Amino acid sequence: MPTILEFWTQSKSKLRNSHGSFNSSNFGWGGTTRRPRRAWSCHCRSATTPFQDSGHAKLEVLSLVTPYFSLLLLLYLHIMTNVHRLKQDICEIGRRIYNKGFAAANDGNITVRVGENEVLCTPTMHSKGFLKPDDICTVDMQGNQIAGRKKRSSEALLHLEIYRQRPEIKSVVHCHPPHATAFAVAREPILQCVLPEVEVFLGDVPITQYETPGSQQFADTIIPFVKNTNVIILANHGTVSYGEDVERAYWWTEILDAYCRILMLAKSLGRVNFFTEEKERELLELKKSWGFGDPRNTPDFENCDICANDIFRDGWQAAGVERRAFDAPPPMPAQSSERPATVTVADHEELIQTITARVVAAINERG
Repeated sequence: MPTILEFWTQSKSKLRNSHGSFNSSNFGWGGTTRRPRRAWSCHCRSATTPFQDSGHAKLEVLSLVTPYFSLLLLLYLHIMTNVHRLKQDICEIGRRIYNKGFAAANDGNITVRVGENEVLCTPTMHSKGFLKPDDICTVDMQGNQIAGRKKRSSEALLHLEIYRQRPEIKSVVHCHPPHATAFAVAREPILQCVLPEVEVFLGDVPITQYETPGSQQFADTIIPFVKNTNVIILANHGTVSYGEDVERAYWWTEILDAYCRILMLAKSLGRVNFFTEEKERELLELKKSWGFGDPRNTPDFENCDICANDIFRDGWQAAGVERRAFDAPPPMPAQSSERPATVTVADHEELIQTITARVVAAINERG
């Protein structure tokens, strides 16, 4: 998607090629020469205009130019209205994460991708609970700020890496929800097969290795996991979630933090109970029918233990993840697709002969 400036430049070029006598400066669209307002009147002539044969000629040119100008203006207003609405959405989600206690002081950052090379981004050192649309800046996919009066978030590279790895993603939310962040600090894996909503909406939730925030190395920690989940716990830091719009991106964080709190409360009451294998497989089928992806429903993980965090278990050792606070769920291995062996007539005869021989041998020993 071209930028507004690129679209404007391309459109003027096309118009100039279609009507060789068109000059944007003569019509007050740019350049250093400005015509007086009366130059727009078909009853006036001027030596400086290339259309000085008659007022009718100018009227004819204006009839050609005006539709292009009107179309560009309408398109510009449409784009700017949509961008402003997206900025308002960012501010609304910022208020939610602040009011929920997910982002103390100036914590957290939110982005929305609005073009192939344009991403709206919250500013650094600014409370997410008090954002205004004018505070939102724009960066390109390399992290360079291309618009906005306030400096971009220092953790924009994390967001951009997610957009590179998942081109269909349109928004990323990073914050520090306290209960999920407690799991990040403890490096405690998130239990599976406990709550239906978590199984359907989240699935297995990975924990990254720790890296200093703001660096490309920090952004790269999500790469092993980003394609198989929509929410990631950042070791000793917080969470990052992403989706097709900013509200969905926020939802996954809110669901995760509520779940982590429930796990803590259940543990304090005694123990956590798990689904049976039958009920868990029912949920996976339901998830598939609703169109929610889950690696456990793919051939790559058809042999996994569906409740043992098998999707991301390979990354546990490098990240220092280990079960300490919670017991592991009961084993739920893959369902065997092999049919029981068929017993033939020959097998029956061989079995009878073997039994008969043993019986005869036992009688002979007694005699």
